[in-house]
Amino acid sequence: MLSIDFDCPDPIVLARFYGDALGLPVIYSSDDFVLLGREGAPGLGFIRVADYRPPTWPDPSQGKQAHMELGVDDLEAAHARMLALGAVEPSVQPHPDERRVLLDPAGHPFCISTES
Repeated sequence: MLSIDFDCPDPIVLARFYGDALGLPVIYSSDDFVLLGREGAPGLGFIRVADYRPPTWPDPSQGKQAHMELGVDDLEAAHARMLALGAVEPSVQPHPDERRVLLDPAGHPFCISTES
């Protein structure tokens, strides 16, 4: 199994957000770890960390750690959908006409973009 895993305070909450955002089902779940994906393909994992501290992007004091770039067809519609799913919009938007930086429920930055 191959997965990209995110530290977080509550793996169920974060897995629900990304599962809804990306249309991925849960393929494994425990109190401390949830894996999204499809059998035979890489997945996204979410691991409970007791002393989790979210990234403070764009403030470098607690680095962004990692982030995802998600391609979308309609930036405005995707932006509204992600906010409705629980994403938060930070005040800094380096290129708002091309991409939007959002924070997932655990504070990880991710981008939505119409760029190819």
